[in-house]
Order: sequence, then C-alpha cells, then structure tokens
Amino acid sequence: MSDISCCGTECSTCYCYGNMCNGCNECEGKVFHAPKGEACAIYTCAINQKHLMNCGKCEEAPCGIWMKTRDPKFSDEEFEENTAMRMRTLKKNL
Repeated sequence: MSDISCCGTECSTCYCYGNMCNGCNECEGKVFHAPKGEACAIYTCAINQKHLMNCGKCEEAPCGIWMKTRDPKFSDEEFEENTAMRMRTLKKNL
C-alpha cells in the first residue's frame, strides 16, 4: 500500500511513523491523534464518506477539516507551507 496518506502526508517522512503510527492507510485512518477507535476526520471524509482515493480528488481540499486537524507544532507559515506541499503531493499522485 502507498505510504502517502489521503491528506498527502508522506508517512515514511513523518516524525510519528513507526513510533506512534503505522501510517494512515495501514491503520485505516485510526491514527494515535484521532479519538480512540475512530478514524481521523480527514480520512473519514475522503475515504469513508466520499469514497475518494485521497483529498487530491476533492474540489474542496484543503478544507475546514484540514484546518481543524492542524498539527499545533506548526506556525501559521509552516502550516501553509505544509498544506501546499501535501496538495502538490496529492496532485502529483492522482
């Protein structure tokens, strides 16, 4: 399975990968930061509700769900850069 999550994160480059998380695709979105037993809101929307391959196929991305699930370690500028990078990754892998 691809190591690119539905939100464009390259799992193998994430600081959580292999330690706290096996990757979004591997755990079907039930990552450590999601409510226990539930999938991440982004995964739930894109994969479970809209039945898309990833957010790159969604006309609304990046959407409000992305903003609500923002990693608090990012400054505003870092978050904007990270979001743009993830969208480029998704568009490149359509």
